[in-house]
Amino acid sequence: VQLQASGGGLVQHGGSLKLSCVVSGLSLKDTTIGWFRQAPGKAREGVSCISNRDSSTMYADSVKGRFAISRDIAKNTVYLQMNSLKPEDTAVYYCARGYTGFCGLSKDHLYEFDYWGQGTLVTVSS
Repeated sequence: VQLQASGGGLVQHGGSLKLSCVVSGLSLKDTTIGWFRQAPGKAREGVSCISNRDSSTMYADSVKGRFAISRDIAKNTVYLQMNSLKPEDTAVYYCARGYTGFCGLSKDHLYEFDYWGQGTLVTVSS
């Protein structure tokens, strides 16, 4: 099983980026995927999640209304569209598989994500 995250880069405050997470070894039809981020000196935090059970989505309060998660089952890829980016969104972004099938973004749910991608760096300049 492999997850490959990409799409990060340098963007100005208010700009947009679209991250991709290509999954291999698993079918997205049967896989819940979450996006997480970790800023320098801070703990990893959940950003968004899409559940395979009912295609429901979940967002951290800090990104609601600005980020959108989606998936293309044919391409086995999950996307994170990030709009109205802020300097505080600067972090390494990771995608991960949630083995329970349910979404949970709090730190108490981190253990439910077992396969992780390598991360892609997003830098938002002020």
